Amino acid sequence: VAVLVVVGLLVGSAQAQWDPNSGNGQAIVHLFEWKWADIAAECENFLGPRGFAGVQISPPSENVVYYSSDKNRPWWERYQPVSYNLVTRSGDESAFQDMVRRCNNVGVRIYADIVINHMTGWHASGTGATGGSSFDAGSESYPGVPYSAFDFNDGNCYTGSGDIENYGDANQVRNCKLSGLNDLNQGTDYVRGKIRDYLNKLIGYGVAGFRVDASKHMWPGDMQIIFNSLNDLPTDYFAAGTRPFIFMEVIDLGGEAISSLEYVGMGRVTEFRYGKYLGEAFRGNNQLKWLVNFGEGWGMLDRGNALVFIDNHDNQRGHGAGGDMILTFRDSRLYKMANAYMLAWPYGYTRVMSSYYWDTYWSNGQDLNDWVGPPHDASWNTVSPTFNADGSCGNGWICEHRWRQIYNMVEFRNVAHGTDFNDWWDNGNNQIAFCRGDRGFIAINNDGYDLQQTFQTCLSAGTYCDVISGSKEGGACTGKSVTVGSDGTAYIEVKTTDEDGVLAIHANSKL
Repeated sequence: VAVLVVVGLLVGSAQAQWDPNSGNGQAIVHLFEWKWADIAAECENFLGPRGFAGVQISPPSENVVYYSSDKNRPWWERYQPVSYNLVTRSGDESAFQDMVRRCNNVGVRIYADIVINHMTGWHASGTGATGGSSFDAGSESYPGVPYSAFDFNDGNCYTGSGDIENYGDANQVRNCKLSGLNDLNQGTDYVRGKIRDYLNKLIGYGVAGFRVDASKHMWPGDMQIIFNSLNDLPTDYFAAGTRPFIFMEVIDLGGEAISSLEYVGMGRVTEFRYGKYLGEAFRGNNQLKWLVNFGEGWGMLDRGNALVFIDNHDNQRGHGAGGDMILTFRDSRLYKMANAYMLAWPYGYTRVMSSYYWDTYWSNGQDLNDWVGPPHDASWNTVSPTFNADGSCGNGWICEHRWRQIYNMVEFRNVAHGTDFNDWWDNGNNQIAFCRGDRGFIAINNDGYDLQQTFQTCLSAGTYCDVISGSKEGGACTGKSVTVGSDGTAYIEVKTTDEDGVLAIHANSKL
């Protein structure tokens, strides 16, 4: 028995910071700029019942309040911390605690977006903050922490501007200012201690892990010391000895001095190549048939280290990685197809994006409205989403996670979990199909002609509801149905006139 216990401990520690710590599902959703009270309700009313594992929230730390002649309350002010006090336009500390408690109570985990690489950029003296803390960016004084000029990297940066000037120089990328943001020195015990205390406070409230912003801009050795110093997750919601889930934002498309591989020893890493490559394929710049070995076979991270997504809050605005190949809610048919592939394919840990709408204003290849913050009232207070009769959102919120084609594929991923893909088929071009063990089958048609064929679905005989065109409700299908024969085969159609270029069935969609 003693031997078994030791082996169990080793397995547990091996998965530690790579494990999302959720028993509810296999996909998380980024509720970008949602308020804490709205997230709590969404956990209870939708995410828990629909099998979402957790929520990536916007940064909970106090941030600068930004107004200017042409930009007011941009989304990016949340990435300019003034202190580690838990007060933002998403809510105050008590609202934050209430959200974490209510979401944990229905099995949905909260992952905080943490901004620990830097504090604010330059702002005029007297600029406000969401919690009322004072700061002076010019003298690098943040009394709400407190940090002073001693705590920043200016003395370790040797560029003329003090900003990063060359991404081929790892020292610059990590010791100089990213876009003029005052760069913290995590090499000191004092700074590491302040960050540790902040993260441990979040852990104490029941947060299950962290999305670590701008990880490429911090030294892995310093980050390792911080993560090693964190408390285990509280035993009210987690098994004793459970470590926080860590996923680090590292944009690595190749060709730079810093590689994602420097970070995989600490947790998962955002695999930005994934959404770029899928965008290129579904937009017709590459054939879907090549997706048969998508993942490691394409030079991406090992699946156990990858956090994957079609788009995120940066690159849906043309920032970050992937350029104009990134698919977003604005390309809804292709976007749903790419999300269906992602949620059906066994590579990586999946994150679904949930956005708000803004009017784009393109000029010289840049959206001049890429700064626009969340839907708000006349006083710039964030407004809550409303919900339509079909479950979709209003009031300026897109809520891709509430699109049937996406939330039904989250269930597909949960049902198929623990299987690999098998019985791959393609037409030599842009029609593909595959099974997930004996748990699920998907067919995708991105060609300009109909897909009409008999396939091996790998499922037991019976009638199944296609979860893309509809759902299984009350013992009947609201969309297409598929009849699987005793040999596991079924006649499948995905026509060019269909609303969606996908058909998917799984063990739980059987009548």
